[in-house]
Amino acid sequence: MKAIRIHETGGPEVLRLEEVETPEPLEGQVRIKVAAAGVNYADIAQRNGAYLTPTKLPTILGVEVAGMVDAHGPGVSSPPIGTRVAAMVARGYAEYVLTQPGGLIPLPDELDFVRAAALPVQGITAYQLVRDSAQLQPGESVLVHAAAGGVGTMAVQIAKLMGAGTVIGTAGSSAKLELARRLGADVVVNYREEDWVDQVRAATGNEGVDVILEMVGGDIAEQSLNLVTEFTGRMVIFGAAGGEPARISSAKLMQRNIAVIGYWLAPNLGRTDRIAQATNDLFKYLAAGQLEIIVGQTYPLAHVAEAHRALSDRSTTGKVVLTV
Repeated sequence: MKAIRIHETGGPEVLRLEEVETPEPLEGQVRIKVAAAGVNYADIAQRNGAYLTPTKLPTILGVEVAGMVDAHGPGVSSPPIGTRVAAMVARGYAEYVLTQPGGLIPLPDELDFVRAAALPVQGITAYQLVRDSAQLQPGESVLVHAAAGGVGTMAVQIAKLMGAGTVIGTAGSSAKLELARRLGADVVVNYREEDWVDQVRAATGNEGVDVILEMVGGDIAEQSLNLVTEFTGRMVIFGAAGGEPARISSAKLMQRNIAVIGYWLAPNLGRTDRIAQATNDLFKYLAAGQLEIIVGQTYPLAHVAEAHRALSDRSTTGKVVLTV
């Protein structure tokens, strides 16, 4: 089968399309014939050798796919061959992947594979950020950074569905700001403008923001912390797409009685109850026409380096997907 492997960490040039052996499912496994694979900042961090866990080489990148079950390992009889599924996996940039049947997400007929590839990581992350980590309360204000990105487009909509009051979205271009507004953001702010902090503060009547979803890092994270509402506000950090981690002052947290919460999807994968709650609610929103999955760019598997460059350059909107 064809797969994208890296033999060393580095820039997009280390991504290689190679012919490798098609994996056979072992006991308790199923095999998925991949139709689409999601591209994530986590993939870029692994490629760079900057992920939260060490990158073991050589390896096939990719952590989420959509496709069809095409083989069962010993002891497995369901779901039936041909079942359309999405899943979080290891080594997803490939024509075939192996996984456990308990982690499969059956897909409704109306959801195509490309859009389905946006659900396992971005959809569940956005849901858990708003519901579980931030524990959003009705009427609270929410600031979503990178509101036109994969997680951001989902988070803006989910915050509204869960009863948020004012939702503020930041992005770096007029087109991205317009997308965030169309998806439900009440206020949109260009974070490239020097007075973006003042614009956000003004949108809350100078009271600050109850919930901030932060994944840029560096100066943006530090400036965002100053916007958190005293005593009850919290900022959830779930990445550092800007390449520099957030610098958090413990003194500032104490002085203002605010909370900073970390989120990483990986440890949640073992909590099947939490994953099931998220996927069930996401599909309910989709079935009711309340949630729109934004896929901004698709690339053939062989053009994965272009996809990584586009995501790193922040020139993408919504989800970036590889077609296999």
